[in-house]
Amino acid sequence: MSTRAPWLAGLATLLVLPWMSPSSYFLHIVILILIWGFVYTAWSLMGKFGLVSLGHGAFLGTGAYTTGLLWNFVGLTPWVGIPIGVVLAMFLAVVIGYPCFRLKVVGHYFALVTLALAEVARLSIVAARDITGGSLGMTPNGVPTPSWFALQFSDKRYMYYLALAVWLFGLWVWRRLDNSMVSASLEAISEDEGAAASIGIHVTRQKLNVTIVSAAMTALGGAVYGQFVMYLNPDTLAGVGVSLQIVFAAIAGGTYSLLGPTVGAALTIILGEALRIWFGTTWIGSANTIYGILLVIFTIYMPKGIVGLIMLWLPPRPFPDRRSVR
Repeated sequence: MSTRAPWLAGLATLLVLPWMSPSSYFLHIVILILIWGFVYTAWSLMGKFGLVSLGHGAFLGTGAYTTGLLWNFVGLTPWVGIPIGVVLAMFLAVVIGYPCFRLKVVGHYFALVTLALAEVARLSIVAARDITGGSLGMTPNGVPTPSWFALQFSDKRYMYYLALAVWLFGLWVWRRLDNSMVSASLEAISEDEGAAASIGIHVTRQKLNVTIVSAAMTALGGAVYGQFVMYLNPDTLAGVGVSLQIVFAAIAGGTYSLLGPTVGAALTIILGEALRIWFGTTWIGSANTIYGILLVIFTIYMPKGIVGLIMLWLPPRPFPDRRSVR
């Protein structure tokens, strides 16, 4: 019970947070951290096993743009549009993942393939400017009365609880995968694919499965983010820039820990807001520049991220005495 007490206290704090929020802006930042924390958690499902994807912006944009376009042109509620976007992202993951895993495209080569995928997604959105708004972006059409049907709310507390539910779902998936035999199989594959295959592990299937789950979760996060900010842009929801941001945040927070990606989300959101307030438009691209510098620093000196460093400082937990249990 003692190990669950901090988690229950944290959950209770999150549940009452909207009613204790000092301002609407503070709640806005917390919602962004929850949504992006979910997206970064989705990426870490692959990253923790050595599957470094630089193309998750493609899945993010697929979820966001599919939901927005279906609402604008068909009037389809996001409750239906979001699952369609998730399915399309899963299909995209199969199209790009199966040939790579079947042909043993691994390491830097796999990262380059996914990098190209992100850029193709961004250029496709820009090329379809008559539908997507191109580089100028698009706005999902508003409704006279915000409602759950449209997933548009005048009160941010509704979106907060939706983002909280999505974030908790991401932690549940991460934990289930981490405690399953799939995790052991993927760890064996990351160490030596040949040895893993020799003991009966289906390498292609396992890698493809985790890629599909990661892509689906990323698309879900992109759709929720699009419904929250009500503005879709290829530079912020697809392409190389946002893909590298996802990689940086997950690594900085801690890819191998449950809350690491969320800590990375808090770091990137707060840093981005601070740079916007301090520099405004006088230093365009400052966030990406700083992300790149910090990524190198974290990779060299803090490979397990912020949470991993904190865990090293904490005293080790003693193993339970089995005699006392009996």
